[in-house]
Amino acid sequence: MKNKAHFSIRMDRQLHDKFQFVAAYEDRSMSGQILYLVNQCVREFEREHGPIDLTGQEP
Repeated sequence: MKNKAHFSIRMDRQLHDKFQFVAAYEDRSMSGQILYLVNQCVREFEREHGPIDLTGQEP
């Protein structure tokens, strides 16, 4: 678990319940759905802008 970071998010109940529905429809847990979406976002960013170099840690 040393290579894992914790991320917490607050949302209103209706959005939570709808997101839970979408995750279940996609046969994922809510955490799995969030990871899927985050990975998709990073892939799209890198496809458009090139690989992200984390050595400098600044955008």
